[in-house]
Amino acid sequence: MSPAGRPGEPSGPANLARYNAATASLEPPFAVVDLAALRANAAGMTRRAAGKPIRVASKSVRCRAVLEQVLGTTGFRGILAYTLPEALWLAGLGVSDDIVVAYPTADRAALSRLASYPAAAAAITVMVDSPDQLDVIEKAAAAVADPAPVQVCLDIDTSFVGLGGMIRAGARRSPVRTPAEAAALARDIAARPGLRLAGLMAYEAQIAGVGDKPPGRPFYALAVRQMQRRSAAELARRRAAIVAAVQEVTPLRFINGGGTGSIEGTAAEDAVTEIGAGSGLYQPSLFDSYRAFSGRPAALFALSVVRRPAPGVVTVAGGGYVASCPSLTSRPACGWTSRKAPVRCRRRCSGRPRTGCGPVTGSGSATPRPVSCASGSASCT
Repeated sequence: MSPAGRPGEPSGPANLARYNAATASLEPPFAVVDLAALRANAAGMTRRAAGKPIRVASKSVRCRAVLEQVLGTTGFRGILAYTLPEALWLAGLGVSDDIVVAYPTADRAALSRLASYPAAAAAITVMVDSPDQLDVIEKAAAAVADPAPVQVCLDIDTSFVGLGGMIRAGARRSPVRTPAEAAALARDIAARPGLRLAGLMAYEAQIAGVGDKPPGRPFYALAVRQMQRRSAAELARRRAAIVAAVQEVTPLRFINGGGTGSIEGTAAEDAVTEIGAGSGLYQPSLFDSYRAFSGRPAALFALSVVRRPAPGVVTVAGGGYVASCPSLTSRPACGWTSRKAPVRCRRRCSGRPRTGCGPVTGSGSATPRPVSCASGSASCT
């Protein structure tokens, strides 16, 4: 991790000397977390949440030390874990006693481990959206001599549907969309002695993960804003109705919603008790295209520049997912040295460099393959 720096210190090329000084003894590839920027981003997220706690998404953070630091920050409570094995690991280390697994699991061995340890079962909630998943959990728990009750969270579909179903925006996360469907699944859970319904989750990807001011695309931006306004209004009504229908079956400990891109809007809903967010702590350039908020790049990585095949073009070695998707963009003010090139993660693969910037090629592949790109292209800061 980098030195903490000073609160309010600008990001970008002005920090290059500080980053290089802190990493002078390291050989690329390596990663850097700017703790001052991280803290500033965390403070901005909690302000936007207006008093509602933020459950930090471990999938976006991928660092236990950072998770621990964020959980020690006022306004953050609990973890939204990536997988059940990860949740078991985090609970076993005492990182948190309130962990929700963000996605359904078919890992029977991990489910058996969960039911085997009462402390883990009390700390971890697994995601469900169908009776088939409930069957898997019950069968895994049945392999344990004296299983502890397993807590589950009901995931609902939040996508926006328009023109009679001809238009759909958002992720197809769940088959559960209506209050009646949610209540029916809640009754199924309540009828199973080994399961406990603890909460409900509704992640609006079409708002939280889609920027409303994409550069150079004014008409598309207008369409996105209109879709997001209509989607937010529809979802607020439907989410409140779903929560009310499920609460008639059993009380809920939490109702999770939102993401970094929709914190303030989701937090304003009375039905929501907490926000799920994580990537805003690092502020990838995905969030450069949002009007409502801004932050400071906090997570960076460095790669060796190994070739300069043409003016304005460099080739970098290694980098894992960057090598699989070598669509990098740079700024002339970046001041790259021959030893390392600090770059900032982006979320989406893009073959177009920023205006006025020369292209950068990755040495790991001659042809970009966006489908294998975990975090997308990168831009130098």
